[in-house]
Amino acid sequence: MNATLIAVALSLISAAAYATAAVAQERLASRIADSGNGGLRLLASGPWWSSVGLNASAALLHVAALKYGPLTLVQPLGALTLVAAVPLGARLAGRRVTRLEWRGTGLTLIGLGALLLTASGPAPDDTLKLPEALAVAGVTMAVIGVLSRPGTRPGLRHATASGFASGVASALTQTVTVAATDHSGPLFSPQVVVVALLVAAFAVGGLFLSQTAYRGGLGAPLAVVTLANPLAAAAIGLTLLGERLQGGVAGLFLAAGGAALAAYGVVVLTRSPRDEAPSEDFLPSIPAQTEPAALHLSSP
Repeated sequence: MNATLIAVALSLISAAAYATAAVAQERLASRIADSGNGGLRLLASGPWWSSVGLNASAALLHVAALKYGPLTLVQPLGALTLVAAVPLGARLAGRRVTRLEWRGTGLTLIGLGALLLTASGPAPDDTLKLPEALAVAGVTMAVIGVLSRPGTRPGLRHATASGFASGVASALTQTVTVAATDHSGPLFSPQVVVVALLVAAFAVGGLFLSQTAYRGGLGAPLAVVTLANPLAAAAIGLTLLGERLQGGVAGLFLAAGGAALAAYGVVVLTRSPRDEAPSEDFLPSIPAQTEPAALHLSSP
């Protein structure tokens, strides 16, 4: 099995795990939205920690995928998280997947198929230099700060910030993975240690930002996360890591068309009905004094 197939297979399993975690987080967030208790009690919620465990497992699979495939290949496959989350949410809410949802799923898969033809390439071998990593981190933190300011539509703004944080974390993760496994330098070099700390910061920040975004529902915020994540990662891969699309000019047009089609499919998926009632089989009953909700990262 070549590197591209390994990267795709790992990405598919990772997307399924992320989708399950996202559905769990949305249901936990919707419960706490009605309770009015403090967000710090989130840390005492067993179901929330279960969703964190799923996210961690998905993240490990994602890290493995980044070892075998470029950012321009691995990150767009994250759109499969929404493709899996929508029918899963419908199933747990006791309803059927609608025709609109099937349409969005089909469009997204076709668009991703076009991207796979152009983005597949050799295993990555380039890394961000330490000054580049610090510059990327600084710009990203500034953008997140702007998006987290008080104002209207906090769910979508937090979702955008979460997508950027997760995309940058993936780009930095690839740097750590390649640098730590190419045996060209010490395992715990300053570059690896500093970039690993930045990965942890952006990964945790992205998790809490997404949890905050899901308080208003899963569809639109998850779609924004899904689109912002590969946008940020691909920008880093193409501008700083020397990644290239296959097929020359024709490949560029095919990739652009595939990206547009996949994005439109994601938008269609966000029009699915809100699943209000949590599934008792999926999430255990939560006592009234426990608050499984998002931590507020900005003022109301």
